[in-house]
Amino acid sequence: MFENKNNRTELNSLGEFGLINHIAQTVKIKNPETIKGIGDDAAVINSGNHHTVVTTDLLVEGIHFDLTYCPLKHLGYKSVVVNISDVYAMNAQPKQITISLALSNRFSLEAIEEFYEGVAMACNRYGVDLIGGDTTSSNSGLLISVTAIGIANADDLVYRNGANDTDLICVTGDLGAAYMGLQLLKREKEVFVANPNMQPEFNGYDYLLERQLKPEAQKQVIEALHDAKIKPTAMMDISDGLASELHHICKQSNVGCRIYEDKLPIDVKTHNLAEEFDFNPTTAALNGGEDYELLFTVPVTTFEVIKNIKDVHIIGHITDAVSGLYLNTTSNQSFEIKAQGWDALK
Repeated sequence: MFENKNNRTELNSLGEFGLINHIAQTVKIKNPETIKGIGDDAAVINSGNHHTVVTTDLLVEGIHFDLTYCPLKHLGYKSVVVNISDVYAMNAQPKQITISLALSNRFSLEAIEEFYEGVAMACNRYGVDLIGGDTTSSNSGLLISVTAIGIANADDLVYRNGANDTDLICVTGDLGAAYMGLQLLKREKEVFVANPNMQPEFNGYDYLLERQLKPEAQKQVIEALHDAKIKPTAMMDISDGLASELHHICKQSNVGCRIYEDKLPIDVKTHNLAEEFDFNPTTAALNGGEDYELLFTVPVTTFEVIKNIKDVHIIGHITDAVSGLYLNTTSNQSFEIKAQGWDALK
């Protein structure tokens, strides 16, 4: 049957998360073993002695990566990391992955071996087993689908919907570096296309390039929280930008939040390159995405412990839902936080 164009709804009017919510409304859970379905960093399945978490991500050439400046070994590594980051965001331990590839005929065996070298490096780094997948042909470019599987005790799992009024809002590491690394790569690609004899100028920006091309999942922070006997009330990884992730947690927890610009962890290299691009570093931190840091909330009673955990920064606190989501700037102004991060369908 042909589509009735008079009733056509464009996907970009919904956006990625609107589409996910629309699909979720039509899904009915049938099996009691399914503890959590659509709507979090990973699905959760009751496996008896423990709970299993499962998450899948797609990486599409021309959308998520550009092989002009993304080495295949780095891409293999990143493909694993972005998935197991979602497992850590559930306060679970990643154990296995599967990888499926759709390949065009421009890829050689040697190229695929290089990709899987990166996969192996990430698996070794995080103690994860590659247990299978699928391969097929592609008419254009490379498509990568990774499924990550992890385990956790039921009482250890953390969802997005548990944040409470007065909870502290924490992030790991620093924000905006991956986004600025991407801007640098795009700029140098444009220079190269205009003049192939020009060499890229990357001196001094190794950190930003690594954050974009070879990110790391926050295993050490999950371990530190466990050692400190602190279980977050809500948590997710920062893949689409801090502002978007705050909206997810606040919406699902039915709360608001207030964060402070002077508390946002921004590396000096991120700050300097943002200024070089005439770009606000705070905007990069809020909306850049691909940091793969963790955003989480903890009870205010944990302050004395949480403030001393390495790589954890307290950036604000949870409020009631009526108060909304706001950023207090260094100039003592208050702005509503808009979710303007990465959206694959817009």
